[in-house]
Amino acid sequence: MQAEQIIRLLEENIEEQKEKYNIRKGQREQLLADKKEREEKINSLDEDLDVYEQTRILLQQTAEYAREQAKAQIESLVTNALQYVFGPQFSFEIEIEEKRSRPYAEFYVVSSYEDRSFKNKPQEARGGGIVDVVSLALRIAILESYGATKIAGPLILDEPAKHVSEDYITNVAQFLKAINKRFARQIIVVTHKNHLSEIADRSFQVDLTAGISEVTSNFQS
Repeated sequence: MQAEQIIRLLEENIEEQKEKYNIRKGQREQLLADKKEREEKINSLDEDLDVYEQTRILLQQTAEYAREQAKAQIESLVTNALQYVFGPQFSFEIEIEEKRSRPYAEFYVVSSYEDRSFKNKPQEARGGGIVDVVSLALRIAILESYGATKIAGPLILDEPAKHVSEDYITNVAQFLKAINKRFARQIIVVTHKNHLSEIADRSFQVDLTAGISEVTSNFQS
């Protein structure tokens, strides 16, 4: 009888330890997922900061007249991108001031609602979608703002609208199509979003099966 009680207690203890293990395993998996999400967000922010810094360098290294031209061109292109995707209430502004005898650029997204307007840095504006579109437009503006020495070649984008909601993703696709036609520049996009791949002149789907990549092509008119 005593042996049966000991066995029952051991079985209960085993079940209790299994339950604790499963709980901790679930907590660990959640922590790992949170860590991965934060690392991806940090990498995304680092990429955006790099684009902003390249734009600042472009504005710093040009003469005052050329700088004003570049500023106006960049503001116009990014404003058009924001309005194309999110609506006419958005615009983009660059403020240039002297710091340590050098011009320094700061970027702002301006949003208007009724008779009020709000000016925020892109990363502080409404959600990550705004940052995605601003960063995308700045990349295009940098490529198209070098005048006679403009950088040639295709524009390659990796998930350029990863934080843009489904409500606006079709607008991003149409914007890329418009940029392709306006600047006659090939655009290559790596994406999981169907709306971006469906609008392409030519698309490829890559599937991983048993460790082997299988590529299928889809041609669109």
